[in-house]
Amino acid sequence: MPQGPSFLPATELATRIRARDIGCLELLDHYIARIERLDPHINAVVVRDFDRARVRARQLDNQSDRKAPLFGVPMTIKESFDVEGLPTTWGAPALRTSKATRNALAVDRMLNAGVVLFGKTNVPLMLADWQSYNDIYGTTNNPWDIALSPGGSSGGSAAALAAGLTGIEAGSDIGSSIRNPAHFCGVYGHKPTWGICPPLGQALHNNVAQADISVIGPLARSADDLLVALDVMAGAEDVEAGWKLDLPPPRATTLKKMRVAVMTEHKLSEVDQSIVNKLTELADFLRREGATVSMTARPDFDLVHGHHLYIELLRATTSARFDDAAMQHWHAEAERLPRDDTSYYALMARGNSMTHRDFLIRNEIRQRMRRAWAAFFRHYDVFLCPVAASAAQPHNQIGERWERHITVNGHRVLATDSMFWSGISCFYLLPATAAPLGFSSDGLPIGVQIVGAQYADRTTIQFAKLLETAWQGFVPPPGWE
Repeated sequence: MPQGPSFLPATELATRIRARDIGCLELLDHYIARIERLDPHINAVVVRDFDRARVRARQLDNQSDRKAPLFGVPMTIKESFDVEGLPTTWGAPALRTSKATRNALAVDRMLNAGVVLFGKTNVPLMLADWQSYNDIYGTTNNPWDIALSPGGSSGGSAAALAAGLTGIEAGSDIGSSIRNPAHFCGVYGHKPTWGICPPLGQALHNNVAQADISVIGPLARSADDLLVALDVMAGAEDVEAGWKLDLPPPRATTLKKMRVAVMTEHKLSEVDQSIVNKLTELADFLRREGATVSMTARPDFDLVHGHHLYIELLRATTSARFDDAAMQHWHAEAERLPRDDTSYYALMARGNSMTHRDFLIRNEIRQRMRRAWAAFFRHYDVFLCPVAASAAQPHNQIGERWERHITVNGHRVLATDSMFWSGISCFYLLPATAAPLGFSSDGLPIGVQIVGAQYADRTTIQFAKLLETAWQGFVPPPGWE
């Protein structure tokens, strides 16, 4: 790990500030200088709030009480979170001139935890891609190779962390939008159990209802940072103060006591051999460390059926964005396609035009599948699998997402095949941590998805922390010193 502050974990940055080894303003100016020098190459921090951040940093420098867990840590945040006075556009040109009138709840909670918020990071249009580009802010590049995508939709978040342009980040995830960029950029990301981190202020049109499947959560350069940020972001909002969050402790504190299931590939999504090999190597390593490891244990239901339901309910959830003309189009498409067509496009069409009755029928099946996951996690602590089918891919902004292809094992496959790995945790409302696993044959970072039982967020993050020490942690991309 470099000795300067650029790539240090947020928890270490806060420790240095408390010890007065570095000042809040000094650290903020360090990251601002890096953004001004380096961000033109990747275009990650697309909204900048440096003046107000400097005022806050000076105030913190004069503050004697420094107990806040992230005291003085410079933070950027995904563009989709409301920050008072800054634009929230989701990359949509029609919202170019919009400005938030208040902070998202997660923003206020992070500020209360001591961060110095100084910018917002890029997203794809409507947060609907595994790339991060739009007509307002342009394209964000991956710091490991600027010809490649950093992922999406929290792509700017992960790119900024990997390039050492910020101390900590937060994003959202309905289709791997935290996990995928963490995997592509070699950082950490945590998709919390659904419902524990209120997303108020991270929605279009000031909507207040939490969408099905969708969550918000942290991205960082260490597992400890994820845990600290999760504790800050999680918990009931005021109107739901009748419940109190009490996440259980990690199921085990050493690898030796962990019960681990591993899945390296699936017929619905071919996985690059370098990822399969690294997951297999990790499984062998865990056995040597004394963990109980199974390569065949799976929850007792049809994962293919679960994936089809995921795509349908995912698209049903996001269909609220459509106008009447779009709804008529998707109704017609759903009627046109055979009922046994399980292509991504057909599943999307049925989801986009789904009735409430059809949603309830499918949701009942999902709830039974969730119970099967619960039974599975009585015997296993974590379920390890790929985050995506490949490492980062070249920019490809032509056509619709479901028409695009990526390269896996030397040949073209549909980009949407990787959605299988997105839904393996989020469709069932489970927590999942993305952590560095190693590098592809091309030298690109790849991650492991660590899935846990509902509310076992501390277990998945703890497992990532154990791997950080015993296997691999964050490695900065070369050339960003």
